[in-house]
Amino acid sequence: MRITGHHPLWHPLWHPVLRIAAAVLGGYAFTWGFIAFGMASLFALGMPFHDAEHLTAIIGVAVYLALLLWAFAARSLVRVWIVAAGGAGLMAGAASLIQNHLT
Repeated sequence: MRITGHHPLWHPLWHPVLRIAAAVLGGYAFTWGFIAFGMASLFALGMPFHDAEHLTAIIGVAVYLALLLWAFAARSLVRVWIVAAGGAGLMAGAASLIQNHLT
């Protein structure tokens, strides 16, 4: 399906809603993937589990804030969704692979 300028989702009234959704939901998904990947990586490198958990959660707050602000500052809403959803999927998949190798 080809989306043209006349598609209802491209109406100017939808733009803020889609931008807010990208910032909040996309930022959450990206941060969740970052924390999962960071925890798995640090634990695999020998850091105690709870230390890895707390460190990545603390850094995750800054990551979420950065992605949230970038989502509103970026020119391309499509790029925001690609980075947020794509990054979340890649990091969650990599975290899953690391966890499978640990067991």
